[in-house]
Amino acid sequence: MSSVAAFPSARHQDATGLRRLFVRDLVVASEIGVHAHEKGRRQRVRINLDLDVEEGAGPREDRITEVVDYEDIVVRLRKLVTADHVNLVETLAERIAQLCLTDRRVRRARVRVEKLDVFGDLASVGVEIERQNSRI
Repeated sequence: MSSVAAFPSARHQDATGLRRLFVRDLVVASEIGVHAHEKGRRQRVRINLDLDVEEGAGPREDRITEVVDYEDIVVRLRKLVTADHVNLVETLAERIAQLCLTDRRVRRARVRVEKLDVFGDLASVGVEIERQNSRI
């Protein structure tokens, strides 16, 4: 076994490293649901994101432009979730994943969407998906 294959250079490791950006427990009022009583009204959804971001060498100059900006993600996420009525949490999760994957540095997005007000005797129902960036 060659030493190059067994022990890649530090530069190679930096170029292929990942950083995990996350958003935890964002609660937004959304028009979501397939039932008549869910149309035309908002209900709370909780969103959690885990984004695997290509790290490269990391932020060298300590500037926001060198990283995926979580504030930008949250602002766009709020706008998306409140824009239109969506029937399914699965559809909303797919739209959120696509929003996150528009940045080429985001290699993988894990998205969890939970409806919080469906049943009185449980905390939430929902879906979690994981999508990879097809442009890599």
